[in-house]
Amino acid sequence: MRVLLVEDDDGVANALVDALRAHGHTPTRVGRGADALLSHRDADILLLDLGLPDEDGLDVLRKLRQVTAVPVLVLTARGDERTVVRGLRLGADDYLVKPVRLAELLARIDAVARRGAARHAARQVVRVGDVEIDLASREVAVGGRSVPLTTKEFDVLAVLARRPGTAVSRQQLMDEVWGDAFVAVSRSLDVHLTQLRAKLDRPGLLTTIRGFGYRLGA
Repeated sequence: MRVLLVEDDDGVANALVDALRAHGHTPTRVGRGADALLSHRDADILLLDLGLPDEDGLDVLRKLRQVTAVPVLVLTARGDERTVVRGLRLGADDYLVKPVRLAELLARIDAVARRGAARHAARQVVRVGDVEIDLASREVAVGGRSVPLTTKEFDVLAVLARRPGTAVSRQQLMDEVWGDAFVAVSRSLDVHLTQLRAKLDRPGLLTTIRGFGYRLGA
């Protein structure tokens, strides 16, 4: 499993990297929140310290949740109830307080990964009304009729289909489809959504949420 470790303490980071590698994971370590926001796309799970030198880890978590659903396990010395609750409400999949036993950390990583895999498997085929989106085969059918989409059109639809009924920000769409929400051309997203609406021909299927983003279905 590809693990992105966000930890500024060299001693802690080196020990964790060695332990993760010894147990079959492929760890990558960064020391700043800004680096985590650039590197998360290459990770299967993210271990996030909150005491980072450039910005608070909770702010990093909030920004991550705007653009990615990658599992995040907070690993920090902050164990007060208020911070734990805030971290979980901001979207952390789990929260561990240092010092942590290695066996427990590895077990938590596996548990978070299993939950993520189960959610992914359950949503390989998404149905909204008479629209069927097969995320594995990258096929779309409307009323039983196959609808051919371009690669980017399907990528945009897939981001929304993985979260049916949930508002997805423009930033998250651009980050997942084009690789970086900060360099993607916003107009490209508008063009692909216009084409998608025309091809699917189901008014109300793709809803625009003014000032935020889009939603698939009600």
